[in-house]
Amino acid sequence: MNINSYNPFFEAQKQFDRAAEKLDLDQATRELLRNPLHEHHFLIPVKLDDGSVKVFKGYRIQHNDARGPIEGGLRFHPQETVDAVRALSMWMTWKTAVADLPLGGGKGGVICDPHNLSDTEQERLCRGWVRQVYKIIGPNVDIPAPDIMTNAQHMLWMLDEYEVISGIRAPGAFTGKPVGMGGSLGREEATGYGVIIAVREALKELNIRPSDTIASLQGFGRVAQYAIELYNQMGGKVICVSTWDHTDQKSYAYKKEAGIDLIELRSITDKFGGIMKQKAMDLGYEVLDGGAWLQQEVDILIPAAIENQITINNVDSISSRVKILAEGANGPTTPDASEIIENRNIFLIPDFLASAGGVICSYFEQVQSNMNYYWEKDEVLSKLDIKMTSAYIAVSDFAKDNELCMRDAAYVISVDRVANACHDRGWV
Repeated sequence: MNINSYNPFFEAQKQFDRAAEKLDLDQATRELLRNPLHEHHFLIPVKLDDGSVKVFKGYRIQHNDARGPIEGGLRFHPQETVDAVRALSMWMTWKTAVADLPLGGGKGGVICDPHNLSDTEQERLCRGWVRQVYKIIGPNVDIPAPDIMTNAQHMLWMLDEYEVISGIRAPGAFTGKPVGMGGSLGREEATGYGVIIAVREALKELNIRPSDTIASLQGFGRVAQYAIELYNQMGGKVICVSTWDHTDQKSYAYKKEAGIDLIELRSITDKFGGIMKQKAMDLGYEVLDGGAWLQQEVDILIPAAIENQITINNVDSISSRVKILAEGANGPTTPDASEIIENRNIFLIPDFLASAGGVICSYFEQVQSNMNYYWEKDEVLSKLDIKMTSAYIAVSDFAKDNELCMRDAAYVISVDRVANACHDRGWV
């Protein structure tokens, strides 16, 4: 496959088609689920600090809401495309379904680089995005959440704009908000912790102790940092992380054979997950090309950045030592690379199962916000563990009973749940 020709939405449709074939879905249901129910494309004019105006392209794409209100992140990224947002919206539908949440799936995006915007410019952009979509979002309709290069502050600005326009208090309209302003304790940790809960269950199946394993990760944002935190608590060691360098406009891998020091690396990381290269070198980290994270002699690989990162062009660089690949990002592995990984008997935990912790805790936050009653952190993380473990076991058992790989099993379970909801509603 030529990477430049990769289209995430076409690949998401192919994955769906495979599950639809296994389920023998009727043609109308296939047509309904192959595409988003609604797409919203719009322009956001933003007045910059120097007085000039810049126009940004924004999206909110709603794939399916048969099982409940739309849930899905909003990302700021300079290379964002409409097909990436479409794919992500579809994957969110399967993610909420595999976790058995009463939610649908959607995704939002703005083509921008927040590194180049001041805080006041980012605030204007957030409020401008809400002004374009407030009629089609809400606590019981569509609930946006943070994603790549968006954070709790962005969500609070958006919530405030939504409440100003609607004239009502609606803390459940957005999730991932700051704690104390309608946010849930445990939300920051949820996606990364969920990845490691899935890894823990896979290690149990393989009869391997976490303390006997070494890992390498792509990404050093919220997902990767909290995945490393819980993995370290379980006794595992991370020797390499890879992240994007905004200054050099390329990615680097940071390696330390003795194991990276999470607190140390966090202290030299910007709010977007970018590690300061020179400071890392001063602390004794080996700085390698960004793709080196995939080539490490480790037991566990965790892609926790963006889609289309493990492809037919680099999959052969994965070490023979690797036993588990846990997809902490959405769509990080192309289908042809995924097939090679499974043929090599590497245990692959698919993205919308491995990374479901974030949407699970978003659901918890939505429930708490709508009730105006908030749980303690231990309760949130305990509920997260129960939900993630249940989802993992359901997929694993289905895979074994039907002689399927984990990805196919997760897709069949998810698509079947959504298709049944569409049928029960009388849509098809």
